[in-house]
Amino acid sequence: MLRIAVPNKGSLSEPASEMLREAGYRQRRSSRELVLADPENGCEFFFLRPRDVAVYVGAGTVDAGITGRDLLLDSGANAVEHLPLGFARSTFRFAAPVGTLREVGEIAGRRVASSYTTLVADHLAKQGITPAGVVHLDGAVESSVGLGVADLIADVVETGSTLKAAGLEVFGDPILTSEAVLIRQADAVAPPGVRTLTRRLEGVITARSYVLMDYVVPNELLEQAVAITPGFESPTVSPQHHRDASAVRVMVPRGDTNRVMDALHDIGARAIIVTSIHASRM
Repeated sequence: MLRIAVPNKGSLSEPASEMLREAGYRQRRSSRELVLADPENGCEFFFLRPRDVAVYVGAGTVDAGITGRDLLLDSGANAVEHLPLGFARSTFRFAAPVGTLREVGEIAGRRVASSYTTLVADHLAKQGITPAGVVHLDGAVESSVGLGVADLIADVVETGSTLKAAGLEVFGDPILTSEAVLIRQADAVAPPGVRTLTRRLEGVITARSYVLMDYVVPNELLEQAVAITPGFESPTVSPQHHRDASAVRVMVPRGDTNRVMDALHDIGARAIIVTSIHASRM
C-alpha cells in the first residue's frame, strides 16, 4: 500500500487535500484523523506537521509527501522534489532596516534571523558569504531587528506590508520562489503507486489550467481559427453535416479564455461554448 504524507495544518493543508480529492483519493473529514486508509486506491495517508513531511519521506517511512519547496530545502532530508503542484506560491527574500543594505554581499559579518536557518545558511554559503550568525526563530521574524536579536531577516514576503510596519525593506535577489511540491526519497526507486499518483495530480493541474472550448467556424476560416486556438496538443476538427463549416473542440489556457473568444468572434466563429475540464477526463 502506498504511504503518502499530507500537511495536517497551515496554508498547505486544505489545498493539498483538495487536490488529492480532485485526483480521486479519499481525504479526511475531521482534523483529528491522523491516518486515513484508502484501500480502493491502494493508499494510506498520514497527516503530519508540514515541516516533518520531508523528514519522513527522506527516511523512507512514507513513500511520497506534499510539502513546500522551502520546507523541503530547509529540512536537509534525503528527499527530492518530484512534481511542482502550482499552489501555495511564495517568495523568500532578505530584508533589512530601510536604507541600510542594498546587496546580498553586505550580509557578511551581520546576524540574520529566519525560521529557515538551514536554507539561509546554505544559500549564503553557495555565494561565499559568511554572516556573523543565522538566528533561528519560529515566528514573528520581522520583530527580531527592532528587538536587537538580528541585523536583518530572511522570510517569506507576500505584500510587504508586515515588513514596512516593522521598518524593513527587501533587498537583493530573491532567495527562493516556493510552492507546494510532491516529494519522494532521493536515493530510492519510486514504487508504482507514485507513478499513478503523479499522473493523477498532473491531470488535476492541467484541468485547473485549461478550459474546453467548442465553436463552429466556416471552412474558409478554419486555418485562421486554428491558429488562434492551437490547443494543449492540437484541436479536434469535425465537419458539420450539410454545412460548409466545421466544429472545433480545443483546450485553451484558462487565463486566455476571454481574449480567445473575442478573437474568434472577430473572424466569424459561432456558438462558442466554454466548459471546465474535470481531472477525471485527463
